[in-house]
Amino acid sequence: MHIGSHLSVSAGFLHMGKEALSINADTFQFFTRNPRGGKARRLNIADAEALRDFLAEHHFAPIIAHAPYTLNPCAAKPEIQAFALQTMRDDLARMEYLPGNYYNFHPGSHVGQGVQIGIRKITEVLNQVLWQEQRTTVLLETMAGKGTEVGRNFEELRAILDGVELSEKIGVCLDTCHVFDAGYDIVHGLDAVLEQFDRIIGLQRLRAVHLNDSKNPVGSHKDRHEVIGGGYIGIQALLRIIKHPVLCQLPFVLETPLDTAGHAREIALLREEAGSAQ
Repeated sequence: MHIGSHLSVSAGFLHMGKEALSINADTFQFFTRNPRGGKARRLNIADAEALRDFLAEHHFAPIIAHAPYTLNPCAAKPEIQAFALQTMRDDLARMEYLPGNYYNFHPGSHVGQGVQIGIRKITEVLNQVLWQEQRTTVLLETMAGKGTEVGRNFEELRAILDGVELSEKIGVCLDTCHVFDAGYDIVHGLDAVLEQFDRIIGLQRLRAVHLNDSKNPVGSHKDRHEVIGGGYIGIQALLRIIKHPVLCQLPFVLETPLDTAGHAREIALLREEAGSAQ
């Protein structure tokens, strides 16, 4: 099982790798820049290359770079969409120093323009930032359906994929809290949800899982993460996810409301319960 948590990049790239290893993680996620703003720290190429070598030496699964929450490629205001375009282009250029990993983003909110216009705008941005030789796979994250979010169901994600010219550069990250809040009952019908995903999107597109419990019941469209076993999904359902033959080889990243020490405890618990303690 490949599992880790969200880590801070403030102390540098290599530090994240060492911190992940210290909590028995073999993957992790980090923000490419200020998640509530947009400013990125100056890229230390030597530090990025040191992390690249560290990940290979310790046999890490792919890691995930997460775009800032302020990124909205389907915004109504041109300047906000332009920020999304510039940010994604810069982030993907930076990720070339960490080849073979993932760049995850929230598809955005159409803010009253309508889903179809939102989908068109997202694909326009993606078609401008992707290039044939890039070595990073961009991940669309499944969303809870809060407000005017795009990506609240598998059909909307499929429509985005269909509009991307270099679609082989695109995958999906399934967030357990988000899909549960969106109305997909992964507690009582995990196989049915995966069959639906496969039929609409294709399981070959599923590259990573955000492993979170939910503070709210299925179909609530709230997006409030809870600690593992503390919410409406529950630890047994989450264990079925990490042990499922279709999912068990994917990187799982915890985004539960805990610090690094708390995530270390969750990783230990999940490895033990899944029968794959290291």
